Amino acid sequence: MNKMLNNMEQKWGKYAIRRLPMILIICYAIGYFLQMVNPGITYALALNPYAILHGQVWRLVTWILIPPESSNLFFTLVMFYFYYSIGMTLEQTWGTFYFNYYIFSGILFTILGAFGVYGYSELFEKEVIEVLNAKMAISFGGRECAWIYGGSYYYLYFSSYFTTYYINMTLLLAYACTYPDMQVLFMFIIPIKMKVLSILYGILIITDVFYMINGGMPVAIALLIVGASVLNFIVFFFSTKNGRVSMRQKRRQRDFERKTTQPKMRIAKHRCAICGRTDEDSPNLEFRFCSKCDGNYEYCQEHLFTHKHFTRE
Repeated sequence: MNKMLNNMEQKWGKYAIRRLPMILIICYAIGYFLQMVNPGITYALALNPYAILHGQVWRLVTWILIPPESSNLFFTLVMFYFYYSIGMTLEQTWGTFYFNYYIFSGILFTILGAFGVYGYSELFEKEVIEVLNAKMAISFGGRECAWIYGGSYYYLYFSSYFTTYYINMTLLLAYACTYPDMQVLFMFIIPIKMKVLSILYGILIITDVFYMINGGMPVAIALLIVGASVLNFIVFFFSTKNGRVSMRQKRRQRDFERKTTQPKMRIAKHRCAICGRTDEDSPNLEFRFCSKCDGNYEYCQEHLFTHKHFTRE
């Protein structure tokens, strides 16, 4: 896989989007603004495969605008800064192309997971879909689900699970694998290493699956919702036997490239004994030695004939 990614980077690396974490934060900010203007607009933006197949193709992109749920503005800003900082660090460590690949593969797998839920539901939950839609229509006074909201109460419910929530979690897991011994302040108080924090996040992801199943969701659908969203992490780090090591090697490679590509300090060959200018400062300036001075004194063309000769006395 590493060889394949290297070949892809050589071909399409120039098209990679720089500062992608900042773009994602801007998308969230737009999503929060839209929610403030119209709280129900989320249902019209969500990743709903039933609605997409019925013409609402904009949902393939607009679901990325839906921000993580939070009623605390301060916590939201802190979360934005946290994910932005680790995202930018990973982009600088892996390179822009590798980071783009990781994020966009997570988005792609989430979309495929949504359509996987649609396929499973249409094959094995057809009766459940009809019953649920009928019950919800009755509870809303006999009104069918509005077209702008997807046209199906069943899929409207599941669309709320397909967000960037788990993609953000995989971002933290990736950071923990790259910098396992990095220490952060959990809850602004408790110092904790990233490898420990990643274990807590992994437990949280597994807990979400059991919570969905205990709530009556079919096991296959629960696994599709969560598994598809974290599949980019699994593929990116565990598809090869040295997946985790390769990312650390990538980090060392980037550090080496930054050090070796830094401009080396050049030593000037000529320096004027009067004004101190060199051939590096002024490449077009001419320099000559004075035969009347005692010692090897060199002067620029402006001071060659106007300087006071140096003598031993």
